[in-house]
Amino acid sequence: MRINNKYKEKVLFYLQRLGDARFAGQVIFVVIVLLISWSGVKSIQSNYGLQKQISALKQQNSLRQLQNDNLALQNQYFNSNQYLELSARQNFGLAASGEQEVIVPASVAQAYTINLPSPPKPDAAKAKQPAYQRDFQSWVDFFLHRPGSGN
Repeated sequence: MRINNKYKEKVLFYLQRLGDARFAGQVIFVVIVLLISWSGVKSIQSNYGLQKQISALKQQNSLRQLQNDNLALQNQYFNSNQYLELSARQNFGLAASGEQEVIVPASVAQAYTINLPSPPKPDAAKAKQPAYQRDFQSWVDFFLHRPGSGN
């Protein structure tokens, strides 16, 4: 009961203070300032979200524009005489006037090919090194113009 009476006294004290015009004015002023601040924060947050959306849409727009430009260039290439001639050669086996087609047997063509060397296998010691050591060694090889291991 004693706690309830204590709270009742405090509530009555604050209610009596609200009767004072100066205190009530200050409370109303603080409430108005808080509401204006809250409104400002919400509008800033809303503007930030809208700016993010605008930025994302502008990026999508520029990407679509680049894709359209790329397709336009492809269309120009497909309409060019160079592409038509190449396509006729590949798809229909046609040649330009004055050209002769030479058919080479596969055995003859492969007789004149060379075998490319296989890439060197990484050393077991380098594979066991931590990544930072391999990176450091790669930089040293780069600056000293040594052939690197390709890592």
